[in-house]
Amino acid sequence: MTVALALAGLLFSASGSQQPFDSRASNGALAQGRHEHAADGKLGTVHFATSCNVSAQSRFDRGIALLHSFDFGRAVDDFNAALEADPACAMAHWGIAISRWGNPFAAGIRPPAQLQQGRDAITRATAAGPKTARERAYIEAASQLYANAEPGTQAARVAAYRDAMAALSAQYRDDSEAAIFYALALAFAASPEDKSFADQLKAGAILDRLFAAQPDHPGLAHYLIHTYDLPPLANRGLEAARRYARIAPDAPHALHMPSHTFTRVGYWQESIDANLAAAKSARTEGATSEELHASDYQTYAYLQMGRDRAAAQVVAALPEIASRFDPQKVTAGAPPAAGFFALAAIPARYALERGAWPEASKLSLYPGPLAWADAMTWFARAIGAARSGDAAAAKTAVEALQRLQARLAGEGERYWAEQVEIQRRAAAAWTAMADGRASEALAEMRTAADREDATEKNAVTPGPLAPARELLGDLLLSVNRPGEALKEYEAALVKEPNRFRTLYGAGRAAQLAGDRGKARRHFQQLMKVCAQADQPERAEIVEARRFLAGR
Repeated sequence: MTVALALAGLLFSASGSQQPFDSRASNGALAQGRHEHAADGKLGTVHFATSCNVSAQSRFDRGIALLHSFDFGRAVDDFNAALEADPACAMAHWGIAISRWGNPFAAGIRPPAQLQQGRDAITRATAAGPKTARERAYIEAASQLYANAEPGTQAARVAAYRDAMAALSAQYRDDSEAAIFYALALAFAASPEDKSFADQLKAGAILDRLFAAQPDHPGLAHYLIHTYDLPPLANRGLEAARRYARIAPDAPHALHMPSHTFTRVGYWQESIDANLAAAKSARTEGATSEELHASDYQTYAYLQMGRDRAAAQVVAALPEIASRFDPQKVTAGAPPAAGFFALAAIPARYALERGAWPEASKLSLYPGPLAWADAMTWFARAIGAARSGDAAAAKTAVEALQRLQARLAGEGERYWAEQVEIQRRAAAAWTAMADGRASEALAEMRTAADREDATEKNAVTPGPLAPARELLGDLLLSVNRPGEALKEYEAALVKEPNRFRTLYGAGRAAQLAGDRGKARRHFQQLMKVCAQADQPERAEIVEARRFLAGR
């Protein structure tokens, strides 16, 4: 237990037992009252002082450990068990309210039913009569997420929650959990358009300091990965990424999360290993959204390495996984939205990353409620059709993207409306190229690339189906401007390191521009990334190998 936690224990002595929840020694202590999950497993070490009785405190701490790994369903089970042990445990209702918000990094407007569940939990927390000013402050802060939940107010409510947690953390400086939840709020409330990353750096400084003192805390490792899930900051998250799965190996999301960092830095085999373990664990837990989410990251990594047969196996497994997907079920890690997204994204990635343009143009829509998931399929169709020379089919897909963008804008989904607008512009550019309008195509693609640079990907995806700046490089190559194309590919590699198609494009552009040194460097890196590629190899690998051999 850290000094900060020890002080918290003295300050909040009404909480009963002050021993931290350490899942490595919890099976016997917590066996009584267990519901669905007989085995506690290893979830890390957490203590969050409350005024609840000793039995409730143990269950509450386990619920917090699960919450810190976004295992929301099991967290709610433990908070409810804490209420059985102590009906006056107001903080258990707070834990349920925070769990009902779900993954805070999942972009998208929370639906009314989900908000009502959170409001109900806040109402019960208040009615239970929190016994300390600190507990009242936690409950009041959480209420900001759900208060006056009218359309278009979510960003303001998230900001209000962040500010309330800032005040709480400042008031209770010895409460490390307050600091952790404040840092988390800073990170998920940060604007994807703020390229100073001021809030993420502030959050990271808090989390890094606490992680040094509490190296077995699951939330600290988890939130550091999310906080630094940005191209310029990703290397800062490597230590947390390498440790999180060891801290909480029985939380499926903890097995997956390291792959966020590995993807950002282009460590494809590490990402595959993490997601194989995560998908297996999620399947065991019945967490199908998490299984699909891990499968999307896994597929992306396979395709960067030229391991197309392994990616094809994931695609082939999708119907069986989809048959188990219940979007109404609260499970570990990724929200249902991530499941819908993965079902659309995985087949689209499989086609586009391999340059299988006719295949991409004929992709089927997976029936779902999310316009931004449907947009993945329409974008792949548009690019596939345009690059197959079918301008009419590409135009139809672009029109579908335009409708989806308008729908998202009308629903107040500002972030996703912008992402789909970037896709629409990129697709329109390739459609113009297929129609012989090269100048228009290049202008439209430059706009798409600039707008993509001005925002950031969401945690739901390992990356764009095709980065706009990479597509701009492809267009420039197609009109015999390799020097300009090379600059675009190299800019794309800064944001998306070790991407197969970008590395190949950069090598090819350098070769055509007469820069053999750069061509060699990029092709050598492609060979390194694809050391385990399938045999026979993709045509791009064969071409790169020929160049490096001097043929």
